[in-house]
Amino acid sequence: MKRQTTTIKDIARELGISPSTVSRALKDHFEISEETKKAVRRVAEELNYQPNSLALSLRYSKSNTIGVIVPEIVHFFFSTVISGIEDIAQSRGYNVIITQSNESVEREMMNIQTLFNNRVDGVLVSLSKESFDYTHFEAMMQKGLPIVFFDRVADALETSQVTVDDFLGGYQATDHLIKQGYKQIGHLAGPENLDITTERLNGFRKAHEDAGVEVNEDLIIYNQASNESDAYAATFELLKSKKLDALFASNDLAAMGAIKAAQKYGKNVPLDFGVVGFSNWQFTALTNPSISTIEQPGFEMGQHAAELLLKQIESEEEVDAEKMKLPTTLLARDSSRKS
Repeated sequence: MKRQTTTIKDIARELGISPSTVSRALKDHFEISEETKKAVRRVAEELNYQPNSLALSLRYSKSNTIGVIVPEIVHFFFSTVISGIEDIAQSRGYNVIITQSNESVEREMMNIQTLFNNRVDGVLVSLSKESFDYTHFEAMMQKGLPIVFFDRVADALETSQVTVDDFLGGYQATDHLIKQGYKQIGHLAGPENLDITTERLNGFRKAHEDAGVEVNEDLIIYNQASNESDAYAATFELLKSKKLDALFASNDLAAMGAIKAAQKYGKNVPLDFGVVGFSNWQFTALTNPSISTIEQPGFEMGQHAAELLLKQIESEEEVDAEKMKLPTTLLARDSSRKS
């Protein structure tokens, strides 16, 4: 998605110089040659570049407050991310306003507008499952509001982002199930519009490919992993109609629902039915059987996301977008470990 206004990066691209050089040339910095200053001013005029007065206002009249938008505050993973955000923000003298979209794009739009109206210095965002269009974020960025995405990101926007390696996590979970001897492995996937869903499914497919095992497409179910009851119903239906002896669930609540469905159906977990979740919620080590899962570093994600946002807020020059990807770890427990 392209911006509708000319930015410093557009001028830099036209001249083949760095955005920081353009920024200093426009400020008549003594280190920039007159020739470069003239070229920058000429291209700026040609492209109708207008300095963003609101961005300058935000920079020089800081509120020392940042906003956060998450799909669900009660979600264990997002609560750990928030802890990481607050750890960095408070150590740097910033307050944090936390909002939740409840997986509603309408609420998400209201949240970003509310945070903007409350003059936050920047916003950290994880998208709702209904977010297919990002114009509400782009509009705020054009008004000078720094935005950094984490976990569920908007790749169409030129912003910094922090994610985990969802491909690796999907691969680790599926490879583990294959090596434990499971043959017909299903996947309870998330919403189809989210990158995390695509990447975890890609890892699922790649593990099958590397093992020389064909993926059964009938065992891939979308949008039935948001809670335990949906996952229970989806798993029970699969067991009734398909050959199925293992599931990789896109989160730990879905894994719990899958285990309960398998037990209700008369399966022994893990001897004839294996399950791996994703996130490493606290309860996964306490259930019977304990749940195998993919650990993602939520606290560290929050820390890195906050650092990237504060870098944008505190810089006197336009900051290039940065993308960080954090590794995942397989925690093999009783729900999938046969030996």
